[in-house]
Amino acid sequence: MNIGNIMKQAKKIQERMAQLQEELALRTVEASAGGGMVNVVVNGKYELISLKIEKEVVNPEDVEMLQDLIVAAVNEGMRKAQEMAAAEMGKITGGLNIPGLT
Repeated sequence: MNIGNIMKQAKKIQERMAQLQEELALRTVEASAGGGMVNVVVNGKYELISLKIEKEVVNPEDVEMLQDLIVAAVNEGMRKAQEMAAAEMGKITGGLNIPGLT
C-alpha cells in the first residue's frame, strides 16, 4: 500500500467520523435511578438533554437522597452515551482503539 492510498483512506475515515459526530448529537439514550423516580436523556455528545424528577421523590427533609439519585441517573446516562458512541466509532475504525475518538 502506498502513502497516497493511506492518505485517501485516512481522509475518508476522518470525513465519516465528522459525519458520525453530527449524527451522535441527534441520537439519545435514557437512564434512570431510584426505580424510575429520576430519569435523564443524554445525547451522543454527552450533553444532558432532559431531566425528569417524580414529585414523590422530592422531600425537603432528605435533599441528599434526591441529589444522589440525580447523580446516579446522569452518570448512567453518560455511560450509556459513551457506549453508544464507542460502538458507532468502532464501526468506522474497524474496532481499532484510537485514543481521543470517543
